[in-house]
Amino acid sequence: MPTMTLIQAINEALDEEMNRDERVMLLGEDVGKRGGVFLATEGLQQKYGPERVVDTPLAEAAIIGAAVGLAAHGMRPVAEIQFADYVFPGIDQLFSQAAKLRYRSGGQFSAPMVVRMPTGGGVKGGHHHSQSPEAHFAHTAGLKVIVVSTPYDAKGLLKAAIRNDDPVVFMEPKRLYRAVKEEVPSDDYLLPIGKAAIRRTGRDITLVSYGGPMVETLKAAEEMVAAGIDPEVIDLRTVMPWDKQTVLESVAKTGRLLMISEAPRTASMASEVTATISEELFDQLLAPPLRVTGFDTPYPLAQDKLYMPTVTRILNAAKRLLDY
Repeated sequence: MPTMTLIQAINEALDEEMNRDERVMLLGEDVGKRGGVFLATEGLQQKYGPERVVDTPLAEAAIIGAAVGLAAHGMRPVAEIQFADYVFPGIDQLFSQAAKLRYRSGGQFSAPMVVRMPTGGGVKGGHHHSQSPEAHFAHTAGLKVIVVSTPYDAKGLLKAAIRNDDPVVFMEPKRLYRAVKEEVPSDDYLLPIGKAAIRRTGRDITLVSYGGPMVETLKAAEEMVAAGIDPEVIDLRTVMPWDKQTVLESVAKTGRLLMISEAPRTASMASEVTATISEELFDQLLAPPLRVTGFDTPYPLAQDKLYMPTVTRILNAAKRLLDY
């Protein structure tokens, strides 16, 4: 079984799906000859031609709008937005058209399309290249939202997203593109959208995260184990729909929830998960659920590393829960 980085797994998933289904096509800024700003589509235009790997103008509304039209007429487009921060000029097409097409047409049309985007900080990109806007998409009915953290998940979930009959926002933590490696099957496999992964089983405290902060979450879990604490670690993988059942079962067992996300704190997925646990499991909790998140500020350039959840911040919050 080959060992791959996250970006290699994404490239392989796109290659396999384009080879499997001629309706799959790619479009975005520099995705063709250059292979994308992070080289996620490297070599695919040479293999499948410029009509299936389309270099577009620098116009996100046009990219997403074209994808909606293509999807409505039988294609399965995969649109790349260079950075998640750049998606906002195309938000109207995504929210008002793609997300609502099946509902407003009474099922006569659907939008089987994927919008891929690098997300999150940790690369010293400043406030225009480091945001985590997944809550915007999760709040929009009709969109499925995936945020991956491993190469294995990236390949299996991207392939599932491409085959899905509804629009999927597929978010890739850019700081993990070449920072993590693992074995990834070279054969065809799919992972279920909406199903979390239990990265570690435990009995003392439940740590829930997704995307980039999974790295720090797992490191913090290792330090807890060394200190005699037995944490359970859950990777949501999909934030809409998110796997409530897996999280509920875990917290019912441990009695403690720590939710970790690098997105801003207010009205976030971290807020949603902790609120749900408080509503559903209030009588079984041993401590109030806590959040370790980004901050309600523009993403800072100078304090890039401090904005994101660190192992120290996670451990300090865990201590509060365990000492409650």
